[in-house]
Amino acid sequence: MISKGEIMSSDNRSKNSIHSAKKGKHKIFIGMAPGVGKTYRMLDEGHALKREGIDVVIGLLETHGRKETGQKAQGLEIVPRQQILRSELTLTEMDTEAIIKRSPQLVLVDELAHTNVPGSIHEKRYQDVEDILRAGIDVYSTVNIQHLESLNDLVARITGIVVRERIPDRLIEEADEVVVVDVTPETLEERLLEGKIYATNKIDQCLQHFFQRRNLIALRELALREVADNVEEDALELSARTNANDLDGQYCNIHERVLVCVSTYPNSVQLLRRGARIAGYMNAPLYAVFVEEPDRFLTKEESLHVETCEKLCQEFGGTFIRVKDRDIAKAIADVACKYRVTQIVIGESQRSRWKILLKGSLIQKLVRLLKNIDLHIIATDKKGSYSQSTENAPV
Repeated sequence: MISKGEIMSSDNRSKNSIHSAKKGKHKIFIGMAPGVGKTYRMLDEGHALKREGIDVVIGLLETHGRKETGQKAQGLEIVPRQQILRSELTLTEMDTEAIIKRSPQLVLVDELAHTNVPGSIHEKRYQDVEDILRAGIDVYSTVNIQHLESLNDLVARITGIVVRERIPDRLIEEADEVVVVDVTPETLEERLLEGKIYATNKIDQCLQHFFQRRNLIALRELALREVADNVEEDALELSARTNANDLDGQYCNIHERVLVCVSTYPNSVQLLRRGARIAGYMNAPLYAVFVEEPDRFLTKEESLHVETCEKLCQEFGGTFIRVKDRDIAKAIADVACKYRVTQIVIGESQRSRWKILLKGSLIQKLVRLLKNIDLHIIATDKKGSYSQSTENAPV
């Protein structure tokens, strides 16, 4: 489980953190597909808070006939739904006004992306939730990853299904806490086959369409990445607010990013290939940096070599960065912080031992400057081919 709220405060089970005289706090339980256990998890936390004396009610619950979910709701107060007459049919929706009048400390709301019945005050349920939050009431809600607006086209390509009910991405960004309720695709398939998600007559259709294994794998990755992105962004905002120095390792990187240090030495091409392989293994963006000393002019051969490295980096789908600085180690460290790099690939020093003793090595300087970054030191011979003795030094 990845929780966005862990960056701020994990103690969300006290009266002080649940109830606010100002705008209510919003916690979202997100999953890759129906049946992962979002609603069950929300109800479970609701029970735990009730036992601690928090005033908890259910504003809207959709069990979809799932026995375990219905049983889990027992013991929690349910605010009656609003009845809306349409033609000769009586339809029901969440009664937002009744919830605000009841004024609990926490309300549980299922299916955030739901579209309300025509004639309701708001078109979407998330708009009702925003009214509740503005009334100073905290909300726990549930949603599936495919309902995010920005992922709509991608989900359609993955599943072949266009999702009609969507929520704006800002709801995830503005939420006080986002929790991924995660299970493996295999577990979800087992639940489906056991009839715990949909009725028996719908199982085969689900397995042949939305619940195909490849779809579930892709949707699971989307859900995990979405919350990971939010964790990283929140950590960066926290770092900025506290004036933290990134060189001191005060920022949080969730995604891997690989930086290759390129020089005028022939081994740079081999370093780029090695870095590209590492980036490929980690499914990470690739960067390459060349630090040019302002007072030194490159020879024609050296310029061509750097251009070759730049083209090779672009062929690998990477970003090539050129900077001018007399302090090479600091320049590399600055680039690493700017691009939130987690892995640095560098060749072993080409200096003699005497020069290293006098001036120190680039690697030693990087070790002092960087924290929470892995430094891959690639051993090469004088002709530029690297040996298999690779040191991975956590910095």
